Amino acid sequence: MLKESLAAIGRFSLRAHFVNLNSVRIAEIFYSIQGEGRLVGMPSVFIRTSGCNLRCVWCDTPYTSWRPEGEDWSIKKILREVRSYPSRHVVVTGGEPFLMPEIEELTQKLKSGGAHITIETAATVFKPVACDLLSLSPKLSNSTPWKRANGKFARMHEARRLNYTVIQKFLDDYDYQLKFVVDLRKDFTEIRRLLDELDKVDPARVLIMARGKTRSELRNKAEWIVRACMRHGFGYTPRLHIELFGNRRGT
Repeated sequence: MLKESLAAIGRFSLRAHFVNLNSVRIAEIFYSIQGEGRLVGMPSVFIRTSGCNLRCVWCDTPYTSWRPEGEDWSIKKILREVRSYPSRHVVVTGGEPFLMPEIEELTQKLKSGGAHITIETAATVFKPVACDLLSLSPKLSNSTPWKRANGKFARMHEARRLNYTVIQKFLDDYDYQLKFVVDLRKDFTEIRRLLDELDKVDPARVLIMARGKTRSELRNKAEWIVRACMRHGFGYTPRLHIELFGNRRGT
């Protein structure tokens, strides 16, 4: 049952997003600091893939989802670019990096080169990868674009945004953090319901961050979110890159 569930999702991703199976569609590769999660502040090389099977209404990288763009890079070229920066911490992000047919090969080669690998994913697609930290970000109902683009993508997004089988497989097999984007107080109730569907989740690895693309939006929500995290035993994560650089590419 698990293999069938995972394979069904994988079939969509391969057909929908990738034509040249010898290369990876890359939106950008850049050097910055990790802005979120357990490794916040860590200088890291970011490999941002292009293409996503979801359409979050508040997506802060629409150039990888709503309007995917980028260029095809060979794995050799990606590795060469990564080695040009002075950090062994590498973050593979997107879009949805698990849509890449080559993600297993890419992560294995990064790992054999000595990289510490974080992968950021919505946890809807599973593939066995080399990874030191799986940053899982299951999407809550606040992500569904009921009105954007006249609701064109809303039902598709709703059908795909949560895959408990995939989430549990990642939790069982990898070191992880669970990140949730919160907008309203009721989102904490939804997070609790989601966690109840999973086995053996460590509350200390559940991290909450505010929905927002500007410094003022994040600061206005930070206090009540922190207090709610304290009540639930969850961690709070800032979005340090926005605090420092604003919401712009390459940071």
